[in-house]
Amino acid sequence: MATDIQKLIGTSEEDDDEEMDMDVKEEDDEDEENGGKNIAAQIMAGGGGGMASNNSDNQFQHQQQFQEQVTTPAGGARRSRPLEEKERTKLRERHRRAITARILAGLRRHGNYNLRVRADINDVIAALAREAGWVVLPDGTTFPSRSQQGSRPAGGTSAAVTSSSSHLVSQQTPPASLRGVSPGYQTSVEYNTCSMKGVFMPNPSPYDLSASTQPQIPAVVGEGGEQTESNLHIGGSIDIINDKQIVDIPPIPKLPERDFAGTPFIPVYVMLPLGVINMKCELVDPDDLLKQLKVLKSANVDGIMVDCWWGIVEAHTPQEYNWSGYSRLFQMVRELKLKLQVVMSFHECGGNVGDDVCIPLPHWVAEIGRSNPDIFFTDREGRRNPECLSWGIDKERVLRGRTAVEVYFDYMRSFRAEFDECFADGIISMVEVGLGPCGELRYPSCPVKHGWRYPGIGEFQCYDQYLLKSLKKTAEARGHPFWARGPDNAGFYNSQPHETGFFCDGGDYDGYYGRFFLNWYTRILVDHGDRVLSLAKLAFEGTQIAVKLSGIHWWYKTASHAAELTAGFYNPCNRDGYAAIAEMLKKHKAALNFSCSESRMGDQQVDFAEALADPEGLVWQVLNAAWEVGIPIASENALPCHDRVTYNKILDNAKPLNDPDGKHFLSFTHLRLSPLLMERQTFMEFERFIKRMHGS
Repeated sequence: MATDIQKLIGTSEEDDDEEMDMDVKEEDDEDEENGGKNIAAQIMAGGGGGMASNNSDNQFQHQQQFQEQVTTPAGGARRSRPLEEKERTKLRERHRRAITARILAGLRRHGNYNLRVRADINDVIAALAREAGWVVLPDGTTFPSRSQQGSRPAGGTSAAVTSSSSHLVSQQTPPASLRGVSPGYQTSVEYNTCSMKGVFMPNPSPYDLSASTQPQIPAVVGEGGEQTESNLHIGGSIDIINDKQIVDIPPIPKLPERDFAGTPFIPVYVMLPLGVINMKCELVDPDDLLKQLKVLKSANVDGIMVDCWWGIVEAHTPQEYNWSGYSRLFQMVRELKLKLQVVMSFHECGGNVGDDVCIPLPHWVAEIGRSNPDIFFTDREGRRNPECLSWGIDKERVLRGRTAVEVYFDYMRSFRAEFDECFADGIISMVEVGLGPCGELRYPSCPVKHGWRYPGIGEFQCYDQYLLKSLKKTAEARGHPFWARGPDNAGFYNSQPHETGFFCDGGDYDGYYGRFFLNWYTRILVDHGDRVLSLAKLAFEGTQIAVKLSGIHWWYKTASHAAELTAGFYNPCNRDGYAAIAEMLKKHKAALNFSCSESRMGDQQVDFAEALADPEGLVWQVLNAAWEVGIPIASENALPCHDRVTYNKILDNAKPLNDPDGKHFLSFTHLRLSPLLMERQTFMEFERFIKRMHGS
């Protein structure tokens, strides 16, 4: 990361010294132009009888600097620099600023960085650092986020939105002392928070390492004799070497943890890698996979979850299915006496955060899309998203004589017939039905391939001809045909709510047209889920079916909840947008698989504060909506997690403390099987988590 920044801005220590010299020279020029009278006046003000305070050594040093500027050792005035040298300095400065301007323009145009018009090189460095997973405070203080601390897999990279670097916080045998160098000053930044009406906020866990549970930090004496805040623990010692504080930090005391012995049994599954089945529908490296599955079995993992990709199984010809690779995998699972959760993945893989393979939609679907691109979701600018099929063709016979719903049903029936023995023996315990991008029930409102970056609000995806036809029909039935359009003031992918007329406080989202449009937009989402689940229930009769719901937690503390609105969740502060989805799932006896259950405000305090995010508040709203109607809840982690604090947060949500009804998750899926999970220390932590999920 540091190398990339140096390449981009082209600086070195010598360049930094040169820029500092240039700044000093420019100040000297201004001082010389102002004349010696002002300088003399400043000297008199600093040395006059009682006219200025001498309490600070800085003022005395300041006076000495001015005296050196005015006089030479011989007592004469200092000679001004040659005019040619001044001109060269100005030319170098203009050249440097021109390079900076070109860099900023390129990043705005091609990198989708949210840089202000008059941004300087500091803004560039901060943007690059944040993208790499660092935290940059407004005063320039920079430090790695918690997700960057600890060990990482070789070659791993950090992602900005719904994924982060895998991390490990070892709490097995803390060292006796940590010794480090800290600067002699620190600053604290306060963030304004907004309250939400009607949202239940859980109490923080007693072992949650968030800002609210950290011990109070004593003030220490920094440079210049000023009292500053320090991150020292009580009892730590301080030495001063070269104006730096050398800190001896005592071991962190072991935090109290909740006892889960005797709590309900929750099975734990592990998600297999995305590319475990290749494009020829062959099992990749079965010997190595068998070894890993045996290790998981030894830790009492209950089963595995795997994607059954539409783009692999029905790749070339409609209604010709190849399940060979999955047959070999399922036989391996059967022999190990593990359970299976399978995902009917009707979306493409690749292009999203965390995707390490590319699995497109079937080739024959892509051919149809080239002649009729309206089968894909479309944004206001007309950009198509081939990640999944538009819900507008659920009942349109545009897929070689079949509707999209019929295509999904035929695929699910083929799977049921191929693996009927696994269903009969109970090997397949749950089937998750993909309903949108990433297999989730939502609109593809935040496509990375179209330039979206966290925490942008996203864009509405309803501009293909089929959804527009539905909107027009609904508007005419309402008696307002001029409402047959999408909002024209809803911003762009990386806009923030207050920058738009639609999502800002008191914006159009809460007006007559806004409520009409958002009701229609979310109804399309619920109706799509209703249609597909009604057929999935027939195909997988006797087996638990489930739907995955994503956690759109950014801008949750605003009135409009803009990011949720563009994703199809009509959930502003004055409306419960998840109740209708829960009712639809109850109708089909489907479970809700909700990600985001491990997110904590303390993990990314700066990022969450800037985006007015509230993952904990969202989690509790969704869980309460589901439990209110009595539907089972499964869950999986949205981000890689391997540390005890994150596992404890999952346990807290999976088994709510002192719940009078004994509510708990149906199952939990760990995302995902990787070399890092197989490392000794991370696997020991995972094994401990499994025991606590099992109630032992």
